[in-house]
Amino acid sequence: MTDPLRDPLFFGDPYSTYDRLRSASPVQKIPTGSGGHYSYLVTGHAEARQAFTDPRLSKDTARFFAGQRSRRDLHPALSRNLLASDPPEHTRQRSVAGRLFTAGPVSKLRPYISEVVEGLLAGWESGTRVDLVQGLAGPLPVTVICELLGVPEADRQQVSQWSNDLFAAGEPERIDAASHAIGAYMGELVRKAYEEPTGGLLNTLAEHGEDGRLHEEEVVSLAALLLVAGHETTTNLIANSVLALIQHPSSLARLKQEPDLIAGSLDELLRFDSPVGIATFRFSTQELQLGGTLIPAGSPVLIAPGAANRDPAAFVEPQQLDLGRRASGHLAFGHGIHRCLGAPLARAEAEIALRAVLTRFPDIRLAVPSEDLEWRRTRLMRGLKSLPVLL
Repeated sequence: MTDPLRDPLFFGDPYSTYDRLRSASPVQKIPTGSGGHYSYLVTGHAEARQAFTDPRLSKDTARFFAGQRSRRDLHPALSRNLLASDPPEHTRQRSVAGRLFTAGPVSKLRPYISEVVEGLLAGWESGTRVDLVQGLAGPLPVTVICELLGVPEADRQQVSQWSNDLFAAGEPERIDAASHAIGAYMGELVRKAYEEPTGGLLNTLAEHGEDGRLHEEEVVSLAALLLVAGHETTTNLIANSVLALIQHPSSLARLKQEPDLIAGSLDELLRFDSPVGIATFRFSTQELQLGGTLIPAGSPVLIAPGAANRDPAAFVEPQQLDLGRRASGHLAFGHGIHRCLGAPLARAEAEIALRAVLTRFPDIRLAVPSEDLEWRRTRLMRGLKSLPVLL
């Protein structure tokens, strides 16, 4: 059996692969990569939810690879971060970073997010064709997180490209180079934050570094993580949501007529086409049973929110977009202690962007056949390279 997650057809339609695998078993051993490597893939909703909170599944990648020779050369800021740690280190860092994106701070950002959206849409005209990824879904979250981190406007396009390169599936050298570029860049920004306080988000992190709650390396690591995670998933959320609505005219019509329903529809849009297909790396620290499958100690485990959110055991007719569905149990943001801390910000950006687009351009439609859309070739993210639409 070849790696099902590297099949070219998988990137355009992962759900057929997920359904086939889940029908055989909600947890199963599959070949991953080359060289005889295997991982355990979790495609069932109940099993994924359990796996996200099982303390026997570690995210400490340094521990997993200790003593192994690796040809990879990731920058420490990207390889040893909040997503690659377990308690108590994770708890300490999360207690600091988690306060930055709660409902209160995010609500204060809404006017700025609206301002950015209005600026991006200012040049759009009815009757024209635009790329919604390049024109809105990409630059909106990049602009917001870069503004929060103090990334100069002149550097933002380059920073965004480095971030995209981190998800270049099958191109390890490109990924490693991007990690060093981002790590070095954020390291310099953090050092400036220590030397010249400006009151921004980096200074907030630096203050925790100065009082001993974070090491300087951890401040750099958190900054780099926020930069990457702060826009990649939101770009996919916005573009995937617009595409889903265009492909489901009744749902699109409902939100055009009642835009106040957009915020409450985000859970179903997240469930239907999750911006993260497969969650970041975990491994078993001891033997465990999951979904009727025995997972030996020391095994890589891949949890697939994209598959779990289409599990018919959890959602009736999961292949259908149903804005009336109670979809709050979706796993698009993960679950447990590693649940996406930027979820409130992602929701705010998506809600404001969707409302603006549907209000200004109620007749939006695809400019190309659906089968001609290009999806990014990465198993981690589920996102379009571009989304050509007619306004």
